[in-house]
Amino acid sequence: MAQSKRRTFIKTSALLTAGWIGTGLIASCASKKTFEQSERKMFFKLSLAEWSLHKALFSKEMDHLDFAAKSSSLGIGGIEYVNQFFKDRAEDAVYLAQMNQRAAEAGVEQLLIMVDGEGGLGDTDDTRRKKAIENHYKWVNAATVLGCHSIRVNAYGQGSSEDVASAAVDGLSGVAEYASQQNINVIVENHGGYSSDGSWLTDVMKKVNTDNCGTLPDFGNFCVERVAGSRECKVEYNRYKGVTEMMPFAKAVSAKSHDFDAAGNETHTDFYKMMKIVKEHGYSGYVGIEYEGSVLDEEVGIIATRDLLIKVGKELS
Repeated sequence: MAQSKRRTFIKTSALLTAGWIGTGLIASCASKKTFEQSERKMFFKLSLAEWSLHKALFSKEMDHLDFAAKSSSLGIGGIEYVNQFFKDRAEDAVYLAQMNQRAAEAGVEQLLIMVDGEGGLGDTDDTRRKKAIENHYKWVNAATVLGCHSIRVNAYGQGSSEDVASAAVDGLSGVAEYASQQNINVIVENHGGYSSDGSWLTDVMKKVNTDNCGTLPDFGNFCVERVAGSRECKVEYNRYKGVTEMMPFAKAVSAKSHDFDAAGNETHTDFYKMMKIVKEHGYSGYVGIEYEGSVLDEEVGIIATRDLLIKVGKELS
């Protein structure tokens, strides 16, 4: 998008939002007060990753515009969007204004957009990587309109770890340079392949060496290599080591959950140990609930994760 067109788009979106947002101010204040009371004894705040509701969203049982209200109804004050659920609306000023209106009415804060399907920023092919960089510009613009602090991107690519790392440094730097003009962060999640190797990803961060490029440590995405043709993990990186390595660059944290025991503890990740690592690095921002299990209903899984984080958060605080 050309600079003049981008500025016009952002200005138009802001005006539309200003015209619609007033109806949500009373509800916004009331909801935020509730969130603040529930989080007063914790060193972090709670957010909800939209992917936690992906089954309901893909099946059309739930509409993307209802996500903010759903998060608010669960007592969670921050929301993390997934671009797949408004894929063709990144440049739709009216739709983005509706998202702002819904967030204001629900009293929740729009934090980030998880961006998938726009190409790998670690693609070793120069032409494809340049295209991937440009594909992310519209999401940076959308994040600005929505008041988000970051977009989450992917640093994947095919080739040796050294070649993909070099390409990722270039790709991330390209998006970060554009995003810096709008004070938006570009953050990388451990999301499979080389990016799930904590030492590889932190080395890439050091080489990018840009204030607005960082990480989004995810508690559960540490499968470096899967068995061919299946979801079974062949090589898994130590999750506690990985999060420890990524935290110095963290601008968001994702509390991935799948299953719980009778005492309410997550059976794959020691949340107490993980959140202690988060706290030791001085992090005090939002921790995103990302329930990805198949046993519990999505909403029940979100609540189980929320309650575990509150329990651990209060103990550690």
